[in-house]
Amino acid sequence: MIKRNSFILILAAIFLLLSGVTYLVHYLIFRDVYHIFIYLVGDLAFLPIEVLLVVLIIERILARRETQTKLQKLNMVVGAFFSEAGNYLLGSLLEHFRNKDEISQHLNVTVAWTKRDFQKAGDFAYHLPVDVDCYNLDLGQLKEFLFLRREFLLTLLENPSLLENDRFTELLWAVTHLDEELEARQSLNNLPDNDLDHLAGDIRRMYDHLASEWLDYVEHVKSRYPYLFSLIVRLHPFQEHPSPLIS
Repeated sequence: MIKRNSFILILAAIFLLLSGVTYLVHYLIFRDVYHIFIYLVGDLAFLPIEVLLVVLIIERILARRETQTKLQKLNMVVGAFFSEAGNYLLGSLLEHFRNKDEISQHLNVTVAWTKRDFQKAGDFAYHLPVDVDCYNLDLGQLKEFLFLRREFLLTLLENPSLLENDRFTELLWAVTHLDEELEARQSLNNLPDNDLDHLAGDIRRMYDHLASEWLDYVEHVKSRYPYLFSLIVRLHPFQEHPSPLIS
């Protein structure tokens, strides 16, 4: 930081010196102090306008472009997460929700969906009423799946792009926590009812974040990548018969 400030001070001194030398050369050639001060005052008068243009307009445009670039990178990370883990979790866990039909009805994204449809579905997913049937859920299979993706999830958490999206970070923490809960139990057979209720709460928390982030990602893909959106619409688990085939 000290070196950087020193560099800025030296650079400022050089520019001031060049400006002074230029005015001196002008005086030595034309011997006209009057016009030197006229242009100097004119430049000083225009300086606030230059600052306004640079700081409030140009800088804002550059900041907006930088934000869009970061969001683009973030959505690439989100897409990788759903390809590697999220899509499977959405579908496999949905089969063990007692209110599966209600959830599917609200989250069944189609080609005809508008921004208003995504907003309504997002409001529903934000407080998703998940009713988990842990008695028939294969917790061992879920544990193995999360264990195999553990390194991938930790890599995502180290990605600096995630600093722009707290909600997606919360999703990764929820998935990681569920993985740790399952890993901490030597056996997942014949668990007490209270323990199953606790795991059901962890699954509800994770699926709540999962569904919300999935909707945001699908809406982004719809507006930017129609070909990816077409595949998502054909394969997502909230429809009756998912299929990659175009009928």
